[in-house]
Amino acid sequence: MRHLGILAHSAEGAALCFRTFCQEGFRELGPDDHPDVTLDLIALARSMPAWEAGDHDPIRATLAESVRRLAAAGADFFVCPDNTAHIALERPGGDLPLPGLHIAQVVAGRAARDGRRRVGVLGTRYTMDGPVYPRELAARGIAAEVPDAAGRDTVHRIIFEELVNGVFTEESRREYVRVIEDLAERGCDAVALVCTEIPLLVTPDVSPLPTLDSTRLLARAAFDVAAGRDPLPEWRGGPVSAA
Repeated sequence: MRHLGILAHSAEGAALCFRTFCQEGFRELGPDDHPDVTLDLIALARSMPAWEAGDHDPIRATLAESVRRLAAAGADFFVCPDNTAHIALERPGGDLPLPGLHIAQVVAGRAARDGRRRVGVLGTRYTMDGPVYPRELAARGIAAEVPDAAGRDTVHRIIFEELVNGVFTEESRREYVRVIEDLAERGCDAVALVCTEIPLLVTPDVSPLPTLDSTRLLARAAFDVAAGRDPLPEWRGGPVSAA
């Protein structure tokens, strides 16, 4: 068994990843059993001014500090259950002390295995407007679609005003469903929930499209590595080539 380090950036998504990882152990290994796991979280408030300024290097430095602490705790590899954080993690810089799974590669790989051809992308404004998911999906022959400007504003606002604070309302669920309906009308055959809190609001039974739940997909991929089914990842931060 390998020791997983969870590099958290926002609390709700990290908690869902942690819980899903442990539940995989209960299901696969037996009651109360799972590989060792350590979670490290430096408060998101530390990084928000830099996100708003589009200055990603200080965010990478903060995340790297968490990875150092995970390595000191004995982790063998890390996952970061925060899609937006990968924009900063991909910045040039020194190698992180642990190798990590890249969340967008996990999600895009599942989309490809499911035979998806056009995937809607729901996340923070930084993720929806950023390069990570278009690159990873395109590398697998899949088109990426984002909501229109009004839809992007709605999705982003609800994330930061509600979801990261553990607030999940029926009104916001309806707004997300309307955004997903629009993506379906534009030809999407699935929607990637690539803010790790969104799966707590939009469940498969209410979504007009099949969902790609980035949080749970990452946790399950992490379990396969921790259980020795898959090899340790090689990415240690910095630019990536799509795989």
